[in-house]
Amino acid sequence: MSRTSKLVLGLSVVLTATTVVGVHLRQRQDQQRLRDGVIRDIERQNRKKENIRLLGEQIILTEQLEAEREKAFLAKDFKKHDLK
Repeated sequence: MSRTSKLVLGLSVVLTATTVVGVHLRQRQDQQRLRDGVIRDIERQNRKKENIRLLGEQIILTEQLEAEREKAFLAKDFKKHDLK
């Protein structure tokens, strides 16, 4: 085999190996990015559930506060009318 053909063969082997390794590394990187995306989605869903739960608690507390204010207002108004 001539020197040129050995050089071309060697270069082809190196380029092929480099391409295979590059594709393999890229696939690993893509798989990891997909896994990270799933984890982020799960965390986002959990935060959303927690926010909805907190919102529900806030709504209940607001309703209780408004009811207490209404009772206090009615009691105050009732006392005013009794004094007259």
